[in-house]
Amino acid sequence: QVQLVESGGGLVQPGGSLTLSCTYSKMTMDYYAIGWFRQAPGKEREGVSCISVFDDFTYYTGSVKGRFTISRDHAKDTVYLQMNRLKTEDTAVYVCAIALGAGAHTATENMCRRPNGEYWGQGTQVTVSA
Repeated sequence: QVQLVESGGGLVQPGGSLTLSCTYSKMTMDYYAIGWFRQAPGKEREGVSCISVFDDFTYYTGSVKGRFTISRDHAKDTVYLQMNRLKTEDTAVYVCAIALGAGAHTATENMCRRPNGEYWGQGTQVTVSA
């Protein structure tokens, strides 16, 4: 069973920064994607950013382009989400997930556009407030 554990959430003022981490079980394959998703109260889950482990192709939803950066450390089995210039509308529970077989660029993008994945973490709360 693949497990994912998020950390790094918290309270930050508008304009501030946070870095989220998602540490996952060691995988025996390299053709999958890892994504960050968020869900605010009363809203649907939204794909924020996804990365292909196969070739590090990345996808960002429009509202975070230029502000968020996804990256991964293969040796540590960890994916990061660096969030800069945070806005109040970024407030949500952030969850990471793994989608098997989603190594291709289209599949990685679709993981974010239509949130999907076989394995999900529990989430970490990000609150942006003055």
